[in-house]
Order: sequence, then C-alpha cells, then structure tokens
Amino acid sequence: MGYLAPECVVTGKASKESDVYSFGIVALEIACGRKPLNSKVPEPQMRLVEWVWDLYGMGRLLEAVDAKLGSDFDEQETKRLMIVGLWCAHPDHNFRPKIKEAIHVLNFEAPMPTLPPKLPVLSFFPLPLSTTTNSSNISQNQYSSYTYNTDSSKFTSSSTGSSPSISLLNKE
Repeated sequence: MGYLAPECVVTGKASKESDVYSFGIVALEIACGRKPLNSKVPEPQMRLVEWVWDLYGMGRLLEAVDAKLGSDFDEQETKRLMIVGLWCAHPDHNFRPKIKEAIHVLNFEAPMPTLPPKLPVLSFFPLPLSTTTNSSNISQNQYSSYTYNTDSSKFTSSSTGSSPSISLLNKE
C-alpha cells in the first residue's frame, strides 16, 4: 500500500507519474532502512514520507538515515537521495519530476529541488458519481470529493454538485 501514489488509490490507474512516486518511496527506503508504513515505530514515524518530510522541513533530514549505517555514508549523496525521494513522492503528480530529471539530480548533474517545508496535502474532485435530474429535467453531474489526509493516510469522500477541481494545501 505505501508504494501506491495517492491518485492510484482513487483512480486505480497507473501512470509514469505514479511510477516516479514508487521510485521515490524506494529511494527513501534505501536511505532510511524502513518500509513506507511501519506500525512498530512511534506514531510520528509510522508513515515514512511524512516523517522524512517533517525532518526535511526542520533542517534535520539526516536524522532519518538508517541507524545501521552508523557514520559510514556520504552525507551529501544520502541527503540528495532523500530529497529526490521526497520530490518523487510529492502527493501531487504535477509536482513530481520526470524520472530523467530525478536521475540528473542524483548524478549531481542538476541542482537539488527546493521542496516546501511541510508535506503538501492534496485535495481533488475527480470522479463523476451519477447523473441526477432536477425538477426542470436538467441534468446535473454529481462528483465525489476526495481528500487525502496525511494524518491518517486515508482518503475521505463526500458528494458534491460542483465541477471537478484540484487544490494543493500545505499540511499544518
């Protein structure tokens, strides 16, 4: 479950962007020595992306490095791997890099991305639920509203009569 991009959970469709998301999760796993979801650690550390992004925002990114490595790792390479991992695991697929861009950054051929200090929360309204007819026989599309809640790692939904839209909010 932790490898699926948020949009795949809702739509069930994979894409190049969702593959980049999975790549980001694997990059974080390599650096941190942890699975994307782990119920055996304290609650703030259970969801790998959220935990690492919080440390990134506090300027303490290297605290997430696998303790088994001790001090036997290159700090710049590891930091780069983790930031690229976060970039690839951005909740909004529009903000993820192309895999070629990520590789250029990993190879020190391109500058590091600047990410927001807090993990963005993605809200979107993608799926038409049904068509209903009102009293004047005019069709109105009903949409289901989906919000990805990073605090619970779950999508919640509700019906609306509005058009589909996407908004990106910072987690606070």
